[in-house]
Amino acid sequence: MVAVGIGLAKPVEVVTPAEGEVFDVELEVNILRENERLAEENKGRLGSKGIHAVDVMGSVGSGKTSLIKSMISRLKQDLRIAVIEGDVTTTIDSDIISSEGVPTVQVNTGKECHLDANLIRKALDKLPLGSLDLIFIENVGNLICPAEFPLGSDRRLVVVSVTEGPYMVVKHPMMFRDAKVVAINKIDVASAMGVDPNKLSADVARLNPKAATVHTSCRNGIGVNEVIEKLGLNR
Repeated sequence: MVAVGIGLAKPVEVVTPAEGEVFDVELEVNILRENERLAEENKGRLGSKGIHAVDVMGSVGSGKTSLIKSMISRLKQDLRIAVIEGDVTTTIDSDIISSEGVPTVQVNTGKECHLDANLIRKALDKLPLGSLDLIFIENVGNLICPAEFPLGSDRRLVVVSVTEGPYMVVKHPMMFRDAKVVAINKIDVASAMGVDPNKLSADVARLNPKAATVHTSCRNGIGVNEVIEKLGLNR
């Protein structure tokens, strides 16, 4: 979507593509269908072993890694947990997570802005699936592409931070429509950022009334237990 026009006094004209006018090889129907097929294979493979998988999505800096780490610290005494970390490059997030003492696999996507089901299939080969109960999959920091590529998880968690501004939800609606839980994160700085977490929650509710929204602060431990509860990970 492109906005055309300069000057506050003039109305903004909005240009949108007509049906079939978006030329994006990454989103060709055959690629999406093949990804969906592989995602179903991954889901069946995990389900046959009784493993739950949570696809954690959100922008760079939203707090995905911190929230995953906080949940692991609360769950690892009762559940056997592993993590698949997706990033364009580096092992920074994997190094942070591995300090919790859980198996961690890093997936570097290079130029790709999201994980896909084939990469997850390869990552699963690296994990001891026979001795796991739960896998967190941290997707590449992006609020657009990951929404189109299911990975085989049985639930999705989206993390959006108040530091991203008041319009992140309404600007990226596709990301929230399949979410089971949405964490409105970093609420400890909401006042300083001039962002109302309740407004973000209301935006989510309009897009996906079935999604649970939880206000969180990993720094202060606020809401982490509730995210775990809403994801259905309690034992």
